[in-house]
Amino acid sequence: MKPGLPCLLALLCLLHSDTASVWGIAAISTDAISTDFPTITASTSFLTSDFSSTSASGSGWSTPGSESQSFPNFTGSKDDRGTCQCSVILPDTTFPVERVERLEIIAQTISQKFEKEFSKVKEYVQLISVYEKKLSNLTVRIEIMEKDTISYTELDFELIKVEVREMEKLIKQLKVGFVGSSVIVDQLEVEIRNMTLLVEKLETLDKNNVLAIRRQIVALKNKLKECEDSKVGNLPALPPPPAPGSCAHGGVVNISRPVIVQLNWKGFSYQYGAWGRDYSPQHPGKGLYWVAPLDTDGRTLRYYRIYNTLDDLLLYTNARENWIYYGQGGGLVVYKNNMYVNWYNTQNIAKVNLTTATVALTQTLPDAAYNNRFSYANVGWQDIDLAVDENGLWVTYATEASTGNMVISKLNDTTLEVLNTWHTKQYKPSVTNTFMVCGVLYATRTLNTRTEEIFYYYDTSTGKEGKLNIAMQKMKETLQSINYHPFEQKLFVYNDGYLLNYDLVFQQIPQ
Repeated sequence: MKPGLPCLLALLCLLHSDTASVWGIAAISTDAISTDFPTITASTSFLTSDFSSTSASGSGWSTPGSESQSFPNFTGSKDDRGTCQCSVILPDTTFPVERVERLEIIAQTISQKFEKEFSKVKEYVQLISVYEKKLSNLTVRIEIMEKDTISYTELDFELIKVEVREMEKLIKQLKVGFVGSSVIVDQLEVEIRNMTLLVEKLETLDKNNVLAIRRQIVALKNKLKECEDSKVGNLPALPPPPAPGSCAHGGVVNISRPVIVQLNWKGFSYQYGAWGRDYSPQHPGKGLYWVAPLDTDGRTLRYYRIYNTLDDLLLYTNARENWIYYGQGGGLVVYKNNMYVNWYNTQNIAKVNLTTATVALTQTLPDAAYNNRFSYANVGWQDIDLAVDENGLWVTYATEASTGNMVISKLNDTTLEVLNTWHTKQYKPSVTNTFMVCGVLYATRTLNTRTEEIFYYYDTSTGKEGKLNIAMQKMKETLQSINYHPFEQKLFVYNDGYLLNYDLVFQQIPQ
């Protein structure tokens, strides 16, 4: 306690004495001060001339024989020698020095954070101004590209996409940094998203033309190389590939790199499904294209789309979207304008007319296991996998009697009755997928996340089965379905939501 406090307490004693004249007589001392916290003791003497006489008669203080009187927050009394004694109870605890220091530290920290965030806001405001100008410039450039007929290079699109990605990155930073209303940021985000979609559409239009030219160039290069090899080695040129829809070859011996056709129309989340092209022996080159993503559960088929041309599929235009109630798994095919699919929660095969979008027929597949009993490795709900080749409609499945080994059946596409059946020695759940070519079943397995292998075949015409080692590259990790088109001699593969094409290479038969 500071030295002036005892004097103040003594003065309080005098003020409560109710004496008419306090011009001092005796000695006053404060010997003890008691509080709620540690006791503080102090003594102070005031020498005056007549304090004893005046204070004894008219004050509120007690004389030696009287009781001490209480006043708010303190009590006082006077002893025989005229000494004033006060006892004061302070109303609060010790002054919280540590709390004040912590408060000062917190205040300083908050001030520093505020200055840092304020500087960020200034920086973001400047960046928004810069990117608004860039966005305006990109808008003008894209409008010119839309109106012009000039073919732009891939580099033009890459430059624009780099700038758009930079703006997308900034928008994400702004959304994290801004608290409260951010109308301007939201508007910019919508504009950038729209621009991204527009660039992708324009790029798709350009890539279609480039892809067609590249294919022609590759074909010409291959022919030139074959001629040069034949001339240098003095060997006859290889015979031409088999005619579309023909089985005049020795089977599949190689496969091309995958060509990404498009992402499925429902988006990235729909990783399971199937796609392909309708095949009809009467009109082999005029089949429609179909895409059937499963629900996100990887099991249920509800919706599918049909496109008359590949260009329509690439641009998501002129599509017919139908609904069925409902299919199961990605083992469906389209043959002669009918979709064949495993019906949900059954061992039945349904025949859906694509013209009327109605179920024309359902038929039970005898003894077939279903509901994930013997599906493919890494792909569920394909216990019953339908296929089409040059010879017609097939189905691959397993039964309890076959102990999970693959069973192949040839179906009547009109009645769905089983015409013939072959039993293999290959365990179906160890296979990732299968397809049929000219009555031969080919099976794949996973080598790693970027490579499959066509490792097994079964020839229904001879009953012979054996091993292959044809590497098959893939874009994503899992191949959900594989369909073969006899006229194009291509595989239509659904790869984690992406639609891929592969060209098959066949063993030539010497003339």
